[in-house]
Amino acid sequence: MPAYEYVAAGGDGRQVKGVLDGDSARQVRAQLRDQGLFPLSVDEVERQETGRGRRLGMRRGVSANQLAVMTRQLATLVRAALPLEEALYATAQQTEQPRLTSLLLAVRARVMEGHTLADGLAEFPQAFPEIYRSTVAAGEQSGRLDLVLERLADWTESRQELQQSLRAAMIYPIFLVAMTLAVTMLLLAYVVPEVVTVFDNLDTDLPPLTQGLIALSDFLRAWGVWLAAAIVIAAWLFKRALRADAFRYRFHLFLLRLPLIAKLIRGVNAARFSRTLAILSAAGVTVLDALRISAATVLNLPMRAAVEHAAVRVREGAPIAKSLGASGLFPPLTIHLIASGESSGRLSEMLERAATAQEREMQSTIGTLMGVLGPVLILLMGALVLMIVLAILLPIFDFNQMLR
Repeated sequence: MPAYEYVAAGGDGRQVKGVLDGDSARQVRAQLRDQGLFPLSVDEVERQETGRGRRLGMRRGVSANQLAVMTRQLATLVRAALPLEEALYATAQQTEQPRLTSLLLAVRARVMEGHTLADGLAEFPQAFPEIYRSTVAAGEQSGRLDLVLERLADWTESRQELQQSLRAAMIYPIFLVAMTLAVTMLLLAYVVPEVVTVFDNLDTDLPPLTQGLIALSDFLRAWGVWLAAAIVIAAWLFKRALRADAFRYRFHLFLLRLPLIAKLIRGVNAARFSRTLAILSAAGVTVLDALRISAATVLNLPMRAAVEHAAVRVREGAPIAKSLGASGLFPPLTIHLIASGESSGRLSEMLERAATAQEREMQSTIGTLMGVLGPVLILLMGALVLMIVLAILLPIFDFNQMLR
C-alpha cells in the first residue's frame, strides 16, 4: 500500500500536512474528508521524492544525525522480532522529520509489495548511501538483518560523532580568525586615518612602522572593496576548479604533503575506510565489492585511487594489507592491523580496531591542536594590535623628545 503526503485545510482554515497510507490518491482524499479536512494536494511519496531528486540534482540527502537515530530505532524494533513493515511504520511515526517520515513510509510501501528492504532503500539513493543499502542487502541474504542494522547504527553514530568533533573543533579558531581580521580592518580603515591626521603638521620624518601603517591604511581605504571582490571571485573560481577531477586530485595530493594537515587527512579517511570495510565484511559482502564501496567513502582522491588500485591487486590474489601499503598513503597502524586480521582470520575485528584507534588518535590530535592554536591566535591578534598602537605612539614619543 503506497504512502501519500497530503496538504489539507481544516475547519478553521489552517493548513495541515501529513502522510497517510492508501490504495490510491482518491482513497486518501476520502479519508481526509472523513476526518473533516479539505484536501488541497495529495502526492505519492515515491513519485514526489523522485521529483525532488531531479530538481535538486540528487544532492539532498538525510543528515548523519537523522540517519543514526532512525537506524538505531529500526534496529531495536527488528531485534524485538517485530515484522519489518510494522518496524518501518513505527520508526516513521517516531521520527520528527517530515521528509524522513515520507521516505520510510515509501520504503514500507515497497516492502509490503513484496520487495526487499534493500530494494526499497534503493529507490532513494540520495538519502541512503550505497554502503547502507549494500549492508542491508547482505543482512537480508544472510538472515541476520537485526545484527546488520545494529552495526549500521553503530557506524552512523560513530560517523556523526566524528563529524561533530571536527565541526566543533573548527568553530573556535574560525571565530578567532574572523575577529582578528575584523578588528584589524576596523582599526586600519577607520581608527588609524583619524589618528594620523595629527601627524600631518609635524615637520619631521615619521618612523618606518608608522609610514607602513599609513600606507596600508590608505591602500585599504582606496582598494578595500576591490580587494574583497577579488578574494570572493578567487574563492568562487577555486571552488569551481575543484569540480574537475584532475585539479581536485592535485589539490588533495598537495594537502597530503603538508605536515600536520596530511596526518589529519590520512587519519580521518583511514578511519572511514576501515569502519566501512569492517561493516561490509562482517555482513558477508564479498571482498571486492566491499573494497569498491569502501573506496567511495574515502574523500581524498589519491587515497581513493590507492584503494581502487589495491582492489585490482586483491583481484589478482594479493593480500589487502600489502596492496594498501604499497601506496604509502595509509597510516602504518591501519596496515599492520589489517595484515594481522588477514593472517588470523579476524579481518572484521581488526578493521574495527583500526578504525577505533584512528578515531581516537584524531580526536587526541585535534584536541591538542586546538589547545595550542587558540593561544597562538590570541597572541597573533595581540601582536597585530600592539603593532598598530606602537605605530601611532612612536611619532608622539619622538615629538615629545623634540620639544624637550
